[in-house]
Amino acid sequence: MGSAHILSTFESALSEFRDNALMMASLTQRNFEHARQGLFERDEDWSNTVIADDEEVDTLEMQLDRQGIDLMVRFHPVASDLRTVVSTMKFSVNLERIADQSVNIARRSRKLTGRTPVPELADLAEQYRFTGLMLDDAIRAFADSNVELARTLRERDRTLDIMNRDFAEKLTSLMPEKPDNIPSYMDLIFTARFLERIGDQAKNIGDDVIYAVSAEESRHPRRGGE
Repeated sequence: MGSAHILSTFESALSEFRDNALMMASLTQRNFEHARQGLFERDEDWSNTVIADDEEVDTLEMQLDRQGIDLMVRFHPVASDLRTVVSTMKFSVNLERIADQSVNIARRSRKLTGRTPVPELADLAEQYRFTGLMLDDAIRAFADSNVELARTLRERDRTLDIMNRDFAEKLTSLMPEKPDNIPSYMDLIFTARFLERIGDQAKNIGDDVIYAVSAEESRHPRRGGE
């Protein structure tokens, strides 16, 4: 009876822990969308909102860290339960880093908004959309413990790396022809790099989902013969 009660209490605490992580995920998605609006709508108010709201995400990450440690100290989870607690703590860390990249985008957006528009901004729209889908799917994979969806993120991250490289090469090649646009081109190159880093974090979330569900370490797969 006592052990059943403890199990029930752990399951309830774990469910609350994951719910809080998903609330943090929702805020992170909101900040990413607001950063998009600030960038493409050239709206400084949206950019300022992203910067102001980052504190809420940081606070949640610290709360989730404390909550995860408390779960391990109180209940001593093992096997899949332990992996779930650890992966949820890592999920919140990755979300916090994604939110930080949204702040970086917002800061570059404010600089861009203060200058004459450059048409090359539109070329970044597809990379932003692609990154947003990766973020959404990483969060969905975590919420649903969906290993198949999580597995797609590693290959998609490689595609995002290529998009980032191609965009940077294009703008770099334009700089000698349009020297007045160099400051804006640099801000756009950095923004594309921030998106690429968000893709990295989404991939990391996917890797952690795979490990939590199947105990498979996808970051360092075994090589043949080992």
